[in-house]
Amino acid sequence: MLKYLLRRLLYMLLTVVLLSIVSFMIINLPAGDYINSIAVKLNQSGRQVDQTMLNNLRHQFGLDQPLYIQYLRWAGNVLQGNLGWSYEFHAPVTELIGERVQLTAAISLITLLITYLLAIPIGIYSSTHQYTPGDYFFMFLSFIGMATPGFLLALILMVIFLRAGMSTIGLFSAQYIQAPWSFLRFVDLLKHLPIPVLLIGVCGTAGLIRIMRAQLLDELGKQYVVTARAKGVSEVKLLFKYPVRVALNPIVSTIGWALPYIVGGGVIVELVLNLPTVGPMFYKALISQDIFLSSSLLLILSSLTVIGTLISDILLVVVDPRIRFTSREA
Repeated sequence: MLKYLLRRLLYMLLTVVLLSIVSFMIINLPAGDYINSIAVKLNQSGRQVDQTMLNNLRHQFGLDQPLYIQYLRWAGNVLQGNLGWSYEFHAPVTELIGERVQLTAAISLITLLITYLLAIPIGIYSSTHQYTPGDYFFMFLSFIGMATPGFLLALILMVIFLRAGMSTIGLFSAQYIQAPWSFLRFVDLLKHLPIPVLLIGVCGTAGLIRIMRAQLLDELGKQYVVTARAKGVSEVKLLFKYPVRVALNPIVSTIGWALPYIVGGGVIVELVLNLPTVGPMFYKALISQDIFLSSSLLLILSSLTVIGTLISDILLVVVDPRIRFTSREA
């Protein structure tokens, strides 16, 4: 088991290094750079653009260097805990994304936990009560959840809450937006969390319900379940000893993409709700070609995928004895 984990950690580190290279290259694929975006804004405002000034700015920011030099400089700073300087927000990236990453992590973890706590029991119920009114009800809700965009639900909830005299914008009340952390600010955050967690998690929950139902229905129809039932094994023991554990495999394996999906897939919802999270900042950084900020955020999202995959591998070893045996042999 220890050898298996060490090998997976080594693969994870190598993958993160490759992802950092690919992330930086992808960010620099569009033509131009941040200085070009400044020139476009100046032209749109009717101001004259001094090419010499733009060249000086490009030299000052190091954007006139070859791409591999820019990457090596950024990677060296990342290894020292410095993610670079944000041209768009005029602040160090580390300081800029500090609280946003914490809030994003809180929303992501809570959303992930609630998604699995709801999807697994509902999927088990629907598969063991196939074609009953309860099964039809949950399948109807899952279809609606998968078909309805999160931003549309956000707009509907905003209209409903605004008519009721309540606000759905942001994660804090006005008096706590710039306030230092305290118990009252934490309580205010908890009051604002349910709506973004609901909107970001609804599609993932609906999809996992259908996966759990389909997998468990497939397992319940296999010969070993029929034989165990014929031998008089109780339904509860029969259900949870093997079929549910085997059906959990694809559910557990989705953690690898669930973490970055919750962070990156909720960008439109976060923009609609004006949440102070990573998503809207990432979007703005991409639009303005702020390479260090966007590369750092993309690296964080990519690292979440790698970390989620590692967590999935560990949980699969725990859940499925066959995978545990294979890991020992390896």
